[in-house]
Amino acid sequence: MKNTLLLFLLWMATPVISQVKSTSSIQNKGKFFLYWGWNRGYYSDSDITFKGADYDFTLKDVKAADRPTPFTVKDYFHPGHLSTPQTNYRIGYFFKENYTISLGVDHMKYVVAQNQNVPFEGHIDEAYGMDTSSSVDLTADFLKFEHTDGLNYISLEVSRFDAIGAFFGLDKENFQIHATEGIGLGVMLPRTNSTLLSKERYDAFHLSGFGLSARVGIDLTFYKYFFVMTELKTGYIYMPDIRTTQSASDSARQSFGYLEPTLVIGGRFSIF
Repeated sequence: MKNTLLLFLLWMATPVISQVKSTSSIQNKGKFFLYWGWNRGYYSDSDITFKGADYDFTLKDVKAADRPTPFTVKDYFHPGHLSTPQTNYRIGYFFKENYTISLGVDHMKYVVAQNQNVPFEGHIDEAYGMDTSSSVDLTADFLKFEHTDGLNYISLEVSRFDAIGAFFGLDKENFQIHATEGIGLGVMLPRTNSTLLSKERYDAFHLSGFGLSARVGIDLTFYKYFFVMTELKTGYIYMPDIRTTQSASDSARQSFGYLEPTLVIGGRFSIF
């Protein structure tokens, strides 16, 4: 609730920010931009339903976390390791001076915590020898469930940018500060690493659902063309068709909210 209130207040502040007049001659309309950077992910608890020919059950209030890669120059900056850390990349266009439309990927990672005890509802065939009581321990021989390559949110975003450097006397030709906010809609293409009831592991990309998002951020622009941006994104993910085993008859369903702080670096350019 605190994060949602923060986003709402920043959104409501946009009309005030937009009245601050930029004194520089920099124009963005008609420019393209692209960026690349990194994220952390924080997730709400989730109910996960698993269905197959011989089971149909729901795990309640399952806890999960992201999996940040320890920092090394090779893992974070080498072109051959782009998907190793949790990354963000996006390309967009200023269709108005203060508005952009963009397409990008939030490559997050989602890992269900092992050995947690969660409420259990439903049934599992007796042949598996599982205790189908009112709760279950998520041990490795029962369930391993990760979207680690990754929880891929491919989204179209519309965003607004407003120069706020004049507030601080920093609206210069070679340095600008922008407040930015936007909304997004997209599809989920996770690569789910799942092992369920000792069945053969499934680990492939699969179109599983959709996501919604809203974001606020601060953009620092240097020498007209280069920028560093930090943002806070929140959203909702619904995946009704997650592959869990090599059998197409096995699937899972879940939904959850998330909070995603990011740091990206990028550039703006004209091609016409």
